Amino acid sequence: MSSMANQQQCFHCLQPIPRGVTLSVCYQDEQQAVCCAGCQAVAETIIEHGLSAYYKHRDPDQPQQTPILPDELNDLDVYDHPDVQKEFVRDLGAEQQQAALTVSNITCSACAWLIERELQNTAGVERAVVNLSSQRLQVTWDPGQVAMSELIKRLAAIGYQALPFQANQQEQQFGRQRKGLIRRLGLAGLATMQVMMLAFALYFGVVSDLDETTRQYIWSVSLIFATPVILYSAQPFYMGTLRALQARTLNMDVPVSIALLGAYSASVYAVFKGSGEVYFESISMFTFFLLSGRYLELLAKEKALRFATNRLTLMPQLATRETQDGTESVAVKQLQVGDIIRVNPGDTIAADGELLSQAAWVDESLLSGESVPNHKQQGQLVVAGSINQQQAIRIRVTAAAQQTVLAGIVAMQDSALADKPKVQQVIDKVASYFVSAILVVATLTFFVWWWIDPEHALWVTLAVLVATCPCALSLAAPTAITGTIHRLNQRGILLKGSQVLESVKSLDIVCFDKTGTLTEGKFTLSERKDFISSEQVSQLVAGMEAFSEHPLAIPLKQLTATPRRFSNPVNNVLGYGLQVEDDDGQVYRLGSEAFIRQWHPQAPLDRDFTVILANQQQVLACFKIEDKVRQDAKATISQLKQRGVKTLLVSGDSQQRVEQTATELELDAHYGEFKPDDKLSLIKELQQKGHTVWMVGDGLNDGPVLAQAHLSMTFAGASDLAKTAADVVILSDRLSCVSEILTSAHKSRSIMRQNFSWAVLYNISILPVAALGLIAPWVAALGMSLSSLLVIANSLRLYRE
Repeated sequence: MSSMANQQQCFHCLQPIPRGVTLSVCYQDEQQAVCCAGCQAVAETIIEHGLSAYYKHRDPDQPQQTPILPDELNDLDVYDHPDVQKEFVRDLGAEQQQAALTVSNITCSACAWLIERELQNTAGVERAVVNLSSQRLQVTWDPGQVAMSELIKRLAAIGYQALPFQANQQEQQFGRQRKGLIRRLGLAGLATMQVMMLAFALYFGVVSDLDETTRQYIWSVSLIFATPVILYSAQPFYMGTLRALQARTLNMDVPVSIALLGAYSASVYAVFKGSGEVYFESISMFTFFLLSGRYLELLAKEKALRFATNRLTLMPQLATRETQDGTESVAVKQLQVGDIIRVNPGDTIAADGELLSQAAWVDESLLSGESVPNHKQQGQLVVAGSINQQQAIRIRVTAAAQQTVLAGIVAMQDSALADKPKVQQVIDKVASYFVSAILVVATLTFFVWWWIDPEHALWVTLAVLVATCPCALSLAAPTAITGTIHRLNQRGILLKGSQVLESVKSLDIVCFDKTGTLTEGKFTLSERKDFISSEQVSQLVAGMEAFSEHPLAIPLKQLTATPRRFSNPVNNVLGYGLQVEDDDGQVYRLGSEAFIRQWHPQAPLDRDFTVILANQQQVLACFKIEDKVRQDAKATISQLKQRGVKTLLVSGDSQQRVEQTATELELDAHYGEFKPDDKLSLIKELQQKGHTVWMVGDGLNDGPVLAQAHLSMTFAGASDLAKTAADVVILSDRLSCVSEILTSAHKSRSIMRQNFSWAVLYNISILPVAALGLIAPWVAALGMSLSSLLVIANSLRLYRE
């Protein structure tokens, strides 16, 4: 096996080049080796566009922090290259792809609204949602109608720079924003100190006997110091205003920009006229405090996002792949479905795959939050991001890169963070009207003070514009939602959207499936009764169950190593079982008692048997398969009942077994032998009566029911259909996650109410104070910043609790 120390680095991405790869690019008349076709395409594009300096100025000692592309190439067609898209695009099937993009220059909800509107009005785009906190865009589109490069160019046309999201560059993005704010903040601070020294002299009469020429000189010096502040330091507020006006809406930057430019213009006019009032010290201090607030707000957001350390940053860069000659080190992005990889003890598994070794212990805490290793047997799925605990294992790759379970988890997390609850949508609209009202009140304040005392009119208006800016109001919901989602993610609970926060307030019924939900779903065959040859029965059953995803099929698939093969399709009759016709025309059924009684209504079938095999002539065999109730099921049911939530058991299992489970767990009601249509009808009936219904299930038959319920939950081991239909996926094996979701949702709503109450109270209280001229503009700026920081600090509590 080739060692990393002896491997040559890729010229572009700086990762080791796999053995046998001979790709290269021409750079400065020399051939430089690259690791894959994607890096080759990107490097050639960089060189062709005259941006070779990119390779001179990057840091080769920190490959993980090196961007894939120089900034100048962010809107080029290179992003349409299939090998490049492997890094950030998920294939959802049905001619749909999904990508996460990092978008710079997002300052407020108006920016998010403009980006979403621009993309959603583009043909081929199914969905575009911006997460304001992380400045990340999740877009779903049809590549047959519009290319990724076109989407990026559309964003560039309205002033936003988009890059494929890379997990190891989230910190870099915050670092760039911090440095930019520090530069602007530093300039504003220095200018403020200089201007204030001159202003204090004038205010306190130290040089009150100055003649007009000297006073004019001091004003001119103040103008020189304040101008860089207004033109450079305050630039973020102007850009936010321009984007808001472009979106034909109003945001909190609008009154700030009006206040700054208005005060500066009036001061410049006074300087050139030689009479009047100047406000250079207020402008400088005002800008300094506003930028201080934004800087502290950025630090708070960065801290919040650190709680959700992106799982993708812990993925390995290399994997050991088997070849005909032995093994080779290969870049993870080069893995293909069907490759066989080896994972040493202590190493992180690089791709999803089928375990070829006899057994393995893997730590899946990265996905589920549970630190106890899980035992895997040959043939079971192991997922990327898990850590191999003991001996070396072999895995056949079934999914890699953006198609892994881990990538799906990250995509689901992004979707949940970007989703806006109804309350936030209302706030976004209210904030726009609120800003309009502020502008009207500020205008009236100016004219009233102009009539009362013209010398104070401008600075009082300035204080009104700044003090009442609804920054805290706009942060009230997003910060609380982000905290809740990240905390649940750490506990192994994934939310696809924020609708859980909407439905929790009126929740009164939770419906549980039985198999794999209230029970462990780890089935064992405890008894069998054969009426023909046991080997013939085993072959028939194992051959039919090979086409089933139901958990009950697991022990039946293992009855024999030589299952029977069928040339005709095995039909899955939902809610009943399996049916197949062999080459001799004999039809077999394998399933529930009700399914078999359609052929043999008088057969003496024991209800204790779970699965029955029969043909049209006779019953061939009966199987009793047992499953244990989850250890935390009873405690979870008890907690829900204490909250006043009614608990129902709705299952397709026999009435006898359903009643037994319901009695053991003390559920409020139970429904047995329910087919999928029956479950769906029950949910609809409960909803028509005004109930808010949550559904918890994991079976193939539960997909329509999960989709119908107000909120639906399933487990990571559920069928693909169930996971697609569910709103919440529980990665751990704990049913208690249901009550955790309820607790977190209630806490989140409480934090949001506190945030809203404070934001509204502050704005209502400060308005008359500012309008009466009782606070200076810089004090108003400080108060507004502290108000926003209080909201963020309150939301950070959700990470700790």
